[in-house]
Amino acid sequence: MAKTVKSWQEKLTDSKDLPRVVKLTPKLARRWGAKPNDTLLVPAPIEVDEVMKRVSDGSLTTINEVRTVLAKKHGANLCCPITTGIFARIAAGAAEEAAKQGKKNITPYWRTLKAGGEINPKYPGGVEYQKELLEKEGHRIIKKGERFLILDYEKQLAKL
Repeated sequence: MAKTVKSWQEKLTDSKDLPRVVKLTPKLARRWGAKPNDTLLVPAPIEVDEVMKRVSDGSLTTINEVRTVLAKKHGANLCCPITTGIFARIAAGAAEEAAKQGKKNITPYWRTLKAGGEINPKYPGGVEYQKELLEKEGHRIIKKGERFLILDYEKQLAKL
């Protein structure tokens, strides 16, 4: 029997048993530079999307800022970098899917950068499409090796 593939929007709203705050294992605490008794938030996809939606035209955020906002919201010491990154990609896919359906008010995923102000090549349309969207909003982009960075991105961070 063929498996049905979920749309990006279905993935975005499928929270399973999330959000969930768990105690970090000693191994993960060491890996992420945390204390052994620290707590870790595993967010729901829709929560990541909600934070990404707060970034207005001309402003930027990083995935680390999104993680900080979510950890604080749930009273956790950290927010899982792996699931948050996956859920940001899902939010981006759902936004593009909605745009193709004619919806106008989509999540501005191109404004959520990787650490260090890097454009996320895994988002829909890749770096070139996002460069176009960011340049339209007045951002200057530089190439550093294989990576594309927003010049002075720190000065343009949104207050989330």
